[in-house]
Amino acid sequence: MATPIRRGTIPIVALLILAACGSEPVPTPSGSRAISFESEDGLRLAGRLFGEGNEGIVLAHMFPADQTSWFAFADRLASRGYRVLTFDFRGYCPGGEGGCSEGDKLTYDDWRDVLGAIEAIRDEGAVRVGLIGASMGGSASLLAASHPEVDVEVVITLSAPVSFQGLDVTPEVLSQVSAAKLFLAGHEDASAAESAQLLYDESIQPKKVQILTTGDHGTDILTGNQAGIASTEMLNWLERYLPTGA
Repeated sequence: MATPIRRGTIPIVALLILAACGSEPVPTPSGSRAISFESEDGLRLAGRLFGEGNEGIVLAHMFPADQTSWFAFADRLASRGYRVLTFDFRGYCPGGEGGCSEGDKLTYDDWRDVLGAIEAIRDEGAVRVGLIGASMGGSASLLAASHPEVDVEVVITLSAPVSFQGLDVTPEVLSQVSAAKLFLAGHEDASAAESAQLLYDESIQPKKVQILTTGDHGTDILTGNQAGIASTEMLNWLERYLPTGA
């Protein structure tokens, strides 16, 4: 476990520049369907729904990836009985099955996209909702979960920074996130481990931090040398705090 550090000492830009899409081919999202929905401030966003069930999970992608980086894990969650929504943040337009979202890449407003995704998955039938975000998607998910009108059961982050391009996860933000929080990061991934530890230290219970022996970042953790451990931690957290059929 990393030693707690002072806020503001983390070179977040460096760790996020290292976060490229994984080299594994993206599986065809069979059994899923494309949808579109509006962000909290009215932009039309592209998403994809996997599975069915009363328990919904929103998967928020990292920089500079897009929703396709979540397809394999979304399919895995769907096979366990979850209704899962992946989506492209504003300004991300991979095309094809990856979809195309409106707007400019204004990262500081990405939390508004997560709010839209929460509403969208509820409209599709989810009763209880969890958020899983990679890198900037994790930061945006924490910010969205801090809003008083938002009711989510779980927030899981992979390599989430405390601050990136206007997404600032302050102690005040974390004090408002009552969901069960799991923070994952690799110990060789620049300052991601320090970020995870700091987010953990400043959060309220229930919470857990898991530092993995890897240099992988964000969703790349799920295809790297610690994929088994990371996915097991995530699935166990969901089983504990957002079980299907509850």
